[in-house]
Amino acid sequence: MIKGESKLSFWEATSIIIGHGVGSGILAVPYLASRNSFREMLLILCFCYLFNLVMHLIIAELSYNNNGAQFIKCFDAELFSGRLKTVFTWLAFGLLGLSVLVNVSAFLTGAAAVFRSWFGFQDYLGILIFYLIGAGVVFVGMKLVGFCEKIAVGSMVAVVGILLAATLMSETSPLPTGWHGVNNALALFGMISFSLSAVMSTPQVVKGLEGDAGQIRGAIAAGLGINAGLILLITLMTLLGAGKNISQDGALVDLSAHLGGWVSIIGYLFTLLALATSFWANTLNLRDIVYEQTKWHLKLSWLAATLPCLILAFLGLTSFVGFTRFASIIQVVTGLGIVIAYHNSRKRTGEAAIVGRFGTLPFQILVILCTFLATVGSVLPVF
Repeated sequence: MIKGESKLSFWEATSIIIGHGVGSGILAVPYLASRNSFREMLLILCFCYLFNLVMHLIIAELSYNNNGAQFIKCFDAELFSGRLKTVFTWLAFGLLGLSVLVNVSAFLTGAAAVFRSWFGFQDYLGILIFYLIGAGVVFVGMKLVGFCEKIAVGSMVAVVGILLAATLMSETSPLPTGWHGVNNALALFGMISFSLSAVMSTPQVVKGLEGDAGQIRGAIAAGLGINAGLILLITLMTLLGAGKNISQDGALVDLSAHLGGWVSIIGYLFTLLALATSFWANTLNLRDIVYEQTKWHLKLSWLAATLPCLILAFLGLTSFVGFTRFASIIQVVTGLGIVIAYHNSRKRTGEAAIVGRFGTLPFQILVILCTFLATVGSVLPVF
């Protein structure tokens, strides 16, 4: 049995997967969906769910085979060897850690923008409020993160339900039809793949469920399934509500223009919940990565994982465009490393308790190809 920091219930573990995935990507999907037919959107969503399910199960089994470890420890045990093993391990730690730091600082600046628009707060105050609330939950530990994720996910589902009902009661537009080219389809594939991704939270599920293979499979499948459902509902109501007048400003901005000003309040609430769930999941993951690599006290690891994010946000160094390109490179390299490490791990253990035959070589190659296509799609122009 794998012993983690705290034992999670099934729905707490599921909510960590959902919370990591829900974010700005989901609100960007409707714009790209409007540049494809709705039928293509459904097909791409189904395929992305299946591909991500296999990938997350592979990650879960890699962590499972290494006693619930995060990526860096798995790479150290299964991938890196020879004289440069320590160098590669610390390089991977630095790149992965930096990508998370910049990502989390973007959550802080995004929350500050919401507080500024909603309450008129100065950015520094909004950043500090969100940091104290978000980092405070992670300071307490995994169990509180799982509980808060569960409450936040339930609240987000309720918010989406309210918006869907309001959309259906208003004047609706026809859904998009027709083929709009490979570029548009790949761009949509890349964004949906990004929106479903919860790869770094998967080891938390393995630890929190104490290595129970059946519950791990179920939590990952349910978490990704609920995220796919949220993507579908938000996309459907935006397409019905805003029609072809969907901008790159985000789904809730366009719905606000169609339904009226009250939607902006709902939009602020959804955005803060989405940012909070992503903040909790990412900083909990980074805390554990720092702890595994440095063996510092868990609270010191928490400080090392969260304080630089606050500093970056205060300095205003976060560039969304620059980070997207940086994160895309990290995504490809990390995805390739995960599959190779899993391949070695599967050969070493001679069993597949979680992923079964879906972790065999053909599926490993499929995951690598899909990860590459998703990254290509994220930088293609849309017409």
